[in-house]
Amino acid sequence: MSLTILIAPSGFKESLGAPEVADRIAQGVARVLPEARILKAPMVDGGEGFTEALVDATGGTLHRRRVTGPVGAPVDAFFGFLGGREQRTAVIEMAAAAGLRLVPREARDPTRTTSTGVGELIRAALDAGAQRVLLGCGDSGINDGGAGMVQALGGRLLDARGEPIGPGGAELQRLARIDLASLDPRLAQVRLDAAVNWHNRLLGARGVARVFGPQKGATPAQVEQLDAALANYAAVIRRSTGIDIGEAPGAGASGGLGAGFAALLGGRLHPRFDIVMNYLELDRLLDAADLVFTAEGSLDCQTPHGKVPAEVARRAKLRGLPVIALAGTIGKGAAANFAAGIDAFASIVRRPCTLDEAIARAGTLLVRAAEDAARMVRVGLALSAADGAAATRRVPPSAAHPKPRAAECAPAA
Repeated sequence: MSLTILIAPSGFKESLGAPEVADRIAQGVARVLPEARILKAPMVDGGEGFTEALVDATGGTLHRRRVTGPVGAPVDAFFGFLGGREQRTAVIEMAAAAGLRLVPREARDPTRTTSTGVGELIRAALDAGAQRVLLGCGDSGINDGGAGMVQALGGRLLDARGEPIGPGGAELQRLARIDLASLDPRLAQVRLDAAVNWHNRLLGARGVARVFGPQKGATPAQVEQLDAALANYAAVIRRSTGIDIGEAPGAGASGGLGAGFAALLGGRLHPRFDIVMNYLELDRLLDAADLVFTAEGSLDCQTPHGKVPAEVARRAKLRGLPVIALAGTIGKGAAANFAAGIDAFASIVRRPCTLDEAIARAGTLLVRAAEDAARMVRVGLALSAADGAAATRRVPPSAAHPKPRAAECAPAA
């Protein structure tokens, strides 16, 4: 049997991009199943790799800019223009200007990090003639509700004395009034779309500060501080604009940047895979596959809520395909992924090691884990072949006990 295997992974945060993850899995699989046809579909979800993936898929162009990074220091960032489209569409991943990888580990404090650079990238795209801005949300290192982005585009976020609030999520506690009179007027003339995780809310039990704050370095006390600050932000937005953004789907994307993008810039939020699948070829490749490998840095109870492996599995199950997931770590509640369509999963880490060591060796670990998984696949193929061969060797009951011929049944004379 000629097996076609599709490898459709996410990237591993702060380690490997999705194309490299796909290459390493393919390498491991090919060691065990050299006869298999391997297809690759590196996946993006709005976070790191979003801009380059869409630019590459459409034959577009990439443009580099220096902007304010999440801790206030300048960083080298970029945006792109899609090719082959009538409308001049700029594509931006917020992680390029405010991603977690841009925040040194010793400086990870989401009460202070800012989305200012995201606004600067949007302004640069407008300067370059963008008629549409497509913003990818994911892999953020901020929790400021997009306040820095809005300020960089001319919005005024003021405290009770009429003074601008400072950078960082904690400053939203001081917010008393929003003045959008000086917002860049070009924003009203262009289409603003954002690809977001539709499951992310700004507030509530699954509010963005509670779910993602600890991943960005927030202590338990800071999580409570950030949640209260975002609640005040939502209240001031409601008073200033009439928009109730607190529980809106996608408003919690990228540390609440979705809320600022939609309520203050006038943008529209979209489930991220509704956007991504317009440009990538996953569905066509799934139609040709017999087995699917996917992967992400951490597989846990959050994965079914809009992460790449769950979306890949959902689409694979529409075609009845089995799915194997590899992950850097297997976290709490990972068993929920079985119901999401993932049939088997495994960590690439075999023994205890530090996070830094796992990140440094991720490529090697992925190859080995893929090889191990492929060996299990080969066992399954062998069992299937053996069962098929046994079925052909079994003598059917009618052959084992043939009916007598009519002459043999005649009574004796």
